[in-house]
Amino acid sequence: MPNSQLMAVMFMVLSMLSYQISASFAKQLIAILDPLTVVTLRLCFAAILIVLMFRSWSIMKRLPHLKWKDLLSYTAALCLMNILFYASLGKLPQGIAVGLEFLGPLTLALLSIKQRRDYIWVGLAILGIALMVPWHQANATNFSFLGAAFAVSAGACWALYIYFGQKVVRQNIGMHALSIAIVISALVLLPISATHNPTALMQTEYWPKALLIALLATTIPYALDLMALKRLSKLSYGTLSSLSPALAALAGWLLLKEQISMWQTLALVCIMIASVGVTFRAKQQSDDAI
Repeated sequence: MPNSQLMAVMFMVLSMLSYQISASFAKQLIAILDPLTVVTLRLCFAAILIVLMFRSWSIMKRLPHLKWKDLLSYTAALCLMNILFYASLGKLPQGIAVGLEFLGPLTLALLSIKQRRDYIWVGLAILGIALMVPWHQANATNFSFLGAAFAVSAGACWALYIYFGQKVVRQNIGMHALSIAIVISALVLLPISATHNPTALMQTEYWPKALLIALLATTIPYALDLMALKRLSKLSYGTLSSLSPALAALAGWLLLKEQISMWQTLALVCIMIASVGVTFRAKQQSDDAI
């Protein structure tokens, strides 16, 4: 592997680790505050960081001319995805929450593949879901059906985020679309969170940790992803992204002392293999179409 590609792979892995470490820290904060407060604090700090990072004030003159229907749909998907994912973190081990959330973009990718032989990836994804749930223990300590519903719903929002993101890209405003989405999400959630739990929101001793979460979940991953994308193909990027559930489980184990069962570990493996398989098949079909 050329040095530039090796560096890109390292950037990708570091980006995913940064995000999963942020999720572990967020879960620790959720235990003290609540998911909505943590999401609000993270997005408020992230809004400041991302605007400074991309100098998004330069887009101000173009705001009246943007297609706001797509942009607001993209923003709503991002906002709900964050709320639902953090709600799932409060009820599930991190690896399981990320694994179930990952089914959203995986399903979107599966829908783009038409050949019957590719049903093997659908089968693996379904098997992953089936193995994830401890059917014989409805009240298992490391599984919550409500948490699973939150995680799957977050995945659906992730799929919508990708779908509307592809439409927003056509407006040719680059990463400023993300800045707009995060700023609007923060502005919407701030009064809601202030009404829901004003005491928690104003506990300034937790703001430094919220700022760290925003830094690890926003600024660092996006910066590393941008450097990685300059050197990696879409195939390599998609394949490496499939490691997210495993890295989430690792972060949960190291930072939160979370344990998942052997069957749930196998479930994560099935979901990751399905993701890698879909990525390869989608790339192959794209090449055949050229």
